Amino acid sequence: MGEQKQKEASKSVFIFGKKNYKFMFIGLACIALGFILMSGGGSDDPNVFNPDIFSWRRIRLAPMLVLLGFGIEIYAILLNPGKK
Repeated sequence: MGEQKQKEASKSVFIFGKKNYKFMFIGLACIALGFILMSGGGSDDPNVFNPDIFSWRRIRLAPMLVLLGFGIEIYAILLNPGKK
């Protein structure tokens, strides 16, 4: 009987459930997509100005995706996996 109690006590218990991990990966994908959209727009020649760095995609869309991804991450951490 002692062995059975030890097995039950040593059972690995995950902190997060499957649903939590799904939302975490979705949040990470949003954050990564936001940073990818933010990149680029530079110029090879330092004497030439490239106005593409001020595009709508880099100023509005990409930061909003990053913030949305962080919001999804917070939701995934606070989500109760046992509640149905």
